[in-house]
Amino acid sequence: MKDQPMISIRELTKEYTMGTQKVHALRGVDFDIQKNEYVAIMGPSGSGKSTLMNIIGCLDTPSAGLYHLNGQDVSRLTDNELAEVRNREIGFVFQTFNLLPRSDCLANVELPLIYAGVRSSTRKARALEVLERVGLTDRVDHKPNELSGGQRQRVAIARALVNNPSILLADEPTGNLDSKTGEEIMRLFEDLHEAGHTIIVVTHEQDVARHSRRIITLRDGMIETDTRVENPALVGEHNAAAV
Repeated sequence: MKDQPMISIRELTKEYTMGTQKVHALRGVDFDIQKNEYVAIMGPSGSGKSTLMNIIGCLDTPSAGLYHLNGQDVSRLTDNELAEVRNREIGFVFQTFNLLPRSDCLANVELPLIYAGVRSSTRKARALEVLERVGLTDRVDHKPNELSGGQRQRVAIARALVNNPSILLADEPTGNLDSKTGEEIMRLFEDLHEAGHTIIVVTHEQDVARHSRRIITLRDGMIETDTRVENPALVGEHNAAAV
């Protein structure tokens, strides 16, 4: 019997009212994402990908349809219930990093654990562990303005990982980075995927999407294509390095 999907979405719709107009952002979207999948969600401006990301991330609720996350129906939860699910199940990585400027790396990474009520000694140990995973053990006491863009994004990824979330949800994770640093961040995502993490990347960049194992493309609020990636960009590089 096939494992229960990490994410199951059925007939998902989202409508907004703007003035006198009704905007149909999502029009009956259906898909599943299994544990340890690496999925890119793409689409042009206005396709509904940001709306879909907000619903997957429990930042918004659908107008109709179902969204099950780890077997829980989160489609109709209250704002407080959604906040609990976000902190427990989802690690966010944003284009703009969203780090606290006056706090050092360790404090930034500890933040989700503070919200979760984890005691100080455990928080510090866990934060140090994930900072090591992203290669920043020598930057623990640095503040964001003392770091490069790539290092800031690594701090953001460490913060996203610190609660052991079910999903790592990244929104244009290389959007503020140069191409070389962007490739380094995508290699880190590849390593996290190989370590067993479920990763969803929302992007308009084909160069970012091609690192995934599956690409869902939206257009006009509907799924236009849902395809497997035959030769992910980093697989060949990893294999070549292993030879």
